[in-house]
Amino acid sequence: MTRVMVINGPNLGRLGVREPDVYGSQDLKTLSADCVTWGQRLGLDVEVRQSDDEAEVIGWMHDAVDERTPVVMNPAAFTHYSYGLADAAHMVTDAGLPLMEVHISNPSARESFRKHSVISPVATGTITGMGFFGYKLALESVAYLLRQK
Repeated sequence: MTRVMVINGPNLGRLGVREPDVYGSQDLKTLSADCVTWGQRLGLDVEVRQSDDEAEVIGWMHDAVDERTPVVMNPAAFTHYSYGLADAAHMVTDAGLPLMEVHISNPSARESFRKHSVISPVATGTITGMGFFGYKLALESVAYLLRQK
């Protein structure tokens, strides 16, 4: 099975508590279990991580490059301003690895500061506004891209 990292940025550990009208009522534990199940069905060994620490998330991206691991990433608030994370994301795609950016909500339909992503220009693809199902679509995209190689 191909290993895939699902990396979640700040505040996603508060799923189910933070703005349930935007992010839903399910928690990160549920999302993690769903991702593992979806991955297994696709022949992917999914590892889900979450951190509020930008340096830790960047380190995980470096690990993905070093270990040749595709990434599904919800950068959350880091989406809009983390040039360090954008550089790390660029390393993933420069290594020829799929990097799918995913957002539970649709940032383009929200506050104006959320409309700009420093990650999208370097991501292989972006899925937004589909709730937890967006992660399934991202994993399916990774599986598809891996089959094309």
